[in-house]
Amino acid sequence: MPAMRAFGLIGYPLGHSFSAEWFARMFLHNGISDATYRNYPLPSIDALPALLAEPALLGFNVTAPYKQAVMAYLDELDPTALRIGAVNCVVRQGDRWKGYNVDWIGFAESVTELTAGQRPRALLLGSGGAAAAAAFGLARLGIDYTTVSRTKQGTGFLSYGELTRSAMQRHRLIVNATPLGTYPDTAHCPPIPYHLLTSDHLLYDMVYNPPETLFLHRGLEAGARTMNGLRMLEIQAEKSWELFRTARPAAPLRD
Repeated sequence: MPAMRAFGLIGYPLGHSFSAEWFARMFLHNGISDATYRNYPLPSIDALPALLAEPALLGFNVTAPYKQAVMAYLDELDPTALRIGAVNCVVRQGDRWKGYNVDWIGFAESVTELTAGQRPRALLLGSGGAAAAAAFGLARLGIDYTTVSRTKQGTGFLSYGELTRSAMQRHRLIVNATPLGTYPDTAHCPPIPYHLLTSDHLLYDMVYNPPETLFLHRGLEAGARTMNGLRMLEIQAEKSWELFRTARPAAPLRD
């Protein structure tokens, strides 16, 4: 009987995540019986070394708030992950751990479905690891963007208070790369001027649970076209599995 291969997801909290369900369905559909995928809710990133020492663990995904903090614990970074400055997929290569970023692929491919291949100027809400992947994806698509955060951080940034009527008119694509609105805190949304939204706007939310966040709901009320982050999750999960299949254990696994 082959040894079980362990994969999973780190972050905190993880009650909102569909990743384990996606992998369970994928394993069942493809007849994969020697792999498991489970959540590892880590209250602190300091708990990661103990997890990395588990010999059966061959790879894991990373979600908030550790997409940037995890990098310090890895032996090697893929060049794209290094450039983005965030990791969402980690793979064991013998006694070394290598970090990748496939979030940007999931974002770029899914947001293209929303924009229908057009390149409208974008407002990117957030400045964390998810936003870094989205920024890389927008750049690769040739979409000009301005990052919006609670406080202005320099050239190319706006604060929420600087989102004037003119700014909202110039930027038709608005991407929420913050966790605001994620289950169970569904009553929250980024503080943009929703009264300035029109049917010309496109709202993309990286959050997928709930399927319709308050951010997307208010966009729909204005007639905007919207997309949640479920398609992004599916694409990055597929890319993660491709990487997980390249994993090598530190020593032969035993039953």
